[in-house]
Amino acid sequence: MNPDPEHARALHSRAYDNLRYIRDAMERASEFTAVPGLGGILMGVIALAAAPIAAAQSNPGDWLGVWLIAAVAATATGAFAMARKAKRAGAPVLSGAGRRFVLSFAVPLVVGGALTLGLVRAGSFGLLPGVWLLLYGTAVVAGGAFSVAAVPVMGAGFLGVGLVAVLFPGMGDVCMAAGFGGLQIGFGILIARRHGG
Repeated sequence: MNPDPEHARALHSRAYDNLRYIRDAMERASEFTAVPGLGGILMGVIALAAAPIAAAQSNPGDWLGVWLIAAVAATATGAFAMARKAKRAGAPVLSGAGRRFVLSFAVPLVVGGALTLGLVRAGSFGLLPGVWLLLYGTAVVAGGAFSVAAVPVMGAGFLGVGLVAVLFPGMGDVCMAAGFGGLQIGFGILIARRHGG
């Protein structure tokens, strides 16, 4: 008995649609796309505003205070933007690829906090910009393994700027502005345009 050709075409079409749906779901699960381009731009603006204020400080403690305030403001901005973008996409931040992104991203930042305490206690303020840029770059590369291709490339840019800051400690504020300001804004624009905000 030969199958009905119309029935076979309909079955084939449904199977194709099901496979496409499964493939799309697997791609969404394997790639965290809620990295916020617009949030990155705002984070960059915060860094660009902080850089001249920090550079004008004569006391290392005041300099550190300016950058810590900027870091808290930028972190809150980025976290809010990420949560908002994830909600719009229907992809909770702490599930699947989002959880892997956050965990991979967070570990280098925790290490950066510990090193910051140690370097401040030792009075080695000049090393902080390089350490911050290198560890943030490491966090972005590690988290970016679970995100869109632009994210780990941005992380590599932070590693390059961090290396310059380590080699030339007198350029710390310039490197901070270039990395946390320029790279965040540039890649924020790219991510916003190509990956929905």
